Amino acid sequence: MPLPSPLDDAPLTEDRILDDVRTIIANVIGEDYVAEIEIDRDTLFYADLEIESIEFVALGEYLQDHYGDRIDFPAWIATMEVDEIIAMTIGRLVDHIVTSLP
Repeated sequence: MPLPSPLDDAPLTEDRILDDVRTIIANVIGEDYVAEIEIDRDTLFYADLEIESIEFVALGEYLQDHYGDRIDFPAWIATMEVDEIIAMTIGRLVDHIVTSLP
């Protein structure tokens, strides 16, 4: 599923970033699986999406490809404790992206 360019004329609002993250997740774990789940700000990566470590790495790569160096996903994740990563929501990732963009 292709993503719109973050550099097009549309503003990078929180809603648009949430849509981008949904698309990235669909690309990482599969569109069919994601179609069965309501993904919103409160969705948990591990408990709700059952995302695996390798898929988390792929998520970071997609974010890097889409937003460039502005989103340093590995460095951000490295600041967290394991419990924080396990309890991470989509909203927390969206907030990180929003605050990382100029």
